Amino acid sequence: MTEELLVDNDTYLKAGIHIGTKFKTRFMENFIYKTRPDGLSVLNVQKIDERIRMMANMLARYAPEDILIVSRRENGWLPVKIFGKITGAKFFAGRYPPGIMTNPKLKNYTEPKILVVTDAWPDRNAVLDAMKVGIPVIALCDTNNQANNIDLVVPCNNKGKKSLGLLFYIVTREYLKQRGEFKEKDFKYTIEDFTSE
Repeated sequence: MTEELLVDNDTYLKAGIHIGTKFKTRFMENFIYKTRPDGLSVLNVQKIDERIRMMANMLARYAPEDILIVSRRENGWLPVKIFGKITGAKFFAGRYPPGIMTNPKLKNYTEPKILVVTDAWPDRNAVLDAMKVGIPVIALCDTNNQANNIDLVVPCNNKGKKSLGLLFYIVTREYLKQRGEFKEKDFKYTIEDFTSE
């Protein structure tokens, strides 16, 4: 008996969370279910779900103020802002200010204990800073991502609005549950809140 998915399979498929790119790296091969006739790689939904669960478990060990989420990619801005608003985690939507984790003289200096990036390539400066200060990195990775310097790879379509919205919706809910702060009746957010302005 496999563990139940965090959301039903249809919800995952509708959000396109499993649709990868035409390019695939050897780092991501284990997560790829098949390659479609049009050349796009398709990620394994079971593995996506498993890794989202691992991401939530990992984040739940940290107080919200110790979490930093970075998204240079515009489709990630809304979901990371909402995750930050609901949980209290810190986030950067847009260009990551260099040195904010490594230079205490900066006005916006921050000392997170864990970093989440929506894409390891555009967010590489944040990943490098996290390495310098020695904190774990969780990265959302598409089929074309490299996985060096990443502690937890979460395979997904990290470019789509719906895909990123769904992922952060699930992680927000699971994070709150594990921190003992989730009350079904008070959680008024929907997947749509994370996907559309």
